Amino acid sequence: MPRKLAPPRAILIAGPTASGKSALAQSVARRHGGEVVNADSMQVYRDLRILTARPTPREEQTVPHRLFGHVDGAENYSVGRWLEDFKATLDELATRGRVAVVAGGTGLYFKAALQGLSDIPTVPEEVRASVREGALGRSPQELHAELARVDPVTASRLLPSDPQRILRALEIFAATGRSLAQFQGARTMPLLDSGRCPAFFIAPSRPELFARINARFDKMIEAGALDEARALRARRLDPLLPVMRAHGVPHLLSFLGGRMSLEEAIERAKRDTRHYAKRQVTFARHQLPGFLWLEGEDIETRAFAALEPIFA
Repeated sequence: MPRKLAPPRAILIAGPTASGKSALAQSVARRHGGEVVNADSMQVYRDLRILTARPTPREEQTVPHRLFGHVDGAENYSVGRWLEDFKATLDELATRGRVAVVAGGTGLYFKAALQGLSDIPTVPEEVRASVREGALGRSPQELHAELARVDPVTASRLLPSDPQRILRALEIFAATGRSLAQFQGARTMPLLDSGRCPAFFIAPSRPELFARINARFDKMIEAGALDEARALRARRLDPLLPVMRAHGVPHLLSFLGGRMSLEEAIERAKRDTRHYAKRQVTFARHQLPGFLWLEGEDIETRAFAALEPIFA
């Protein structure tokens, strides 16, 4: 009689925004005794439940959810910190015989868990604070020009419109005097064995996905997204923080500041989210090998069919 395999440590469910990851993850967790673990870099922030499409309180009562809304918006959360939180969550779930059903749209989180992360040194908090203070009031293009002066190799790899990665490179240089590129060869040990973790990527057709994105943002507005943006604005946080750049936030803040109409803010937010969804799909095609792509109809049925032999 063949020996029964141990259940996987984690089941991975990735996909672009509005593709249905959360619903599938909750169904999988209920059926296979798991808990949903967040792998979305914006859903970690407690300030934005509606605008980041975090699971509702009712959904969180139906099945346990981990690493959602556990970070204050004033913090600059990173993939390295997520790996630390994810490892602690994995270990804790293992002691209770529970499976981590990891769901989210941040491809880099999945890649880091499966392939390890570049072994970049920790930046002291005082150095990080100094670099951030020096960046206040400066445009991403100005910061990119500064990076080009001190670390031209890394600057050539980054877009001038990507302030988070630019600031990260400036922090590394300020802390070590070395280019970020010099640390990106060596990698940490991965937390997950890709051969033992079922992995899915939900890939609706582009017209269907774009229709979902548009409809969901309309529902966000109806559900109180403007109130969330208003509360975030009242905190007067550094505009370069990740939470301030969540999809929809910059445009709704522009509306609240009288710089554009609500209709324009909504349309621009939808457009930017659609562009982001295309980048998520492109990243997965090139950076997440081994994921089973779920396209078309009956996604849940096909996911359960793929998991059945593992849990039989």
